[in-house]
Amino acid sequence: MQTWRERLEKGYREFKSGDYVDQKALYEELGTHGQNPDIMLIACADSRVDPTDIFNAYPGEMFVARNVANIVPPSGDDEAYHGTLAAIEYAVTVLEVDVIVVMGHESCGGIAGCLAGMGDTLNAGFVGSWVSILNDAKNKLINEHGDADDLQFRMELEGVRQSMRNLMTYDFVQDAVENGKLILQGAYFGIVSAELLLADENGEFSKV
Repeated sequence: MQTWRERLEKGYREFKSGDYVDQKALYEELGTHGQNPDIMLIACADSRVDPTDIFNAYPGEMFVARNVANIVPPSGDDEAYHGTLAAIEYAVTVLEVDVIVVMGHESCGGIAGCLAGMGDTLNAGFVGSWVSILNDAKNKLINEHGDADDLQFRMELEGVRQSMRNLMTYDFVQDAVENGKLILQGAYFGIVSAELLLADENGEFSKV
């Protein structure tokens, strides 16, 4: 049975003799002159939803931040040592990306945990504390739809909407949007079907 180290080394060697050879000039350009992506993508850390695979992106095309349940916290919500917010600030103020895409996905474990009450107690650990950011959205959905069969799907979409609203609580994001320098876009990926949904300006999702 292959160990994790063997898997890493095998994958690296295949990359070095394959994709790297094909894209050597691109890597040299990026390594020498830096990155200049137009797109920031905030996605879930889930191993099944790799944004660069889903969007067939080359190195340097997307600035990607991933965390549990693709959450953007609101301004003022314990911002000390916050990797996601640092990545967003860097993308907007330094890289000056054109768009931030927040992408949720099917069968999200973080969303399932939130719905199960993982973030309802004070001693819920790091994950529980993190998904509690979505508690208001969760409570709203439960009040409106109770135990509907599609509550998980609804919550996955609402989580994206909440993160989009939270982005606008940061002055540097709001200023960039209002000055026409930045677009915020919601997205959702279905793992089984590979369907992509994009949100309109009202937060309604439709298939691409």
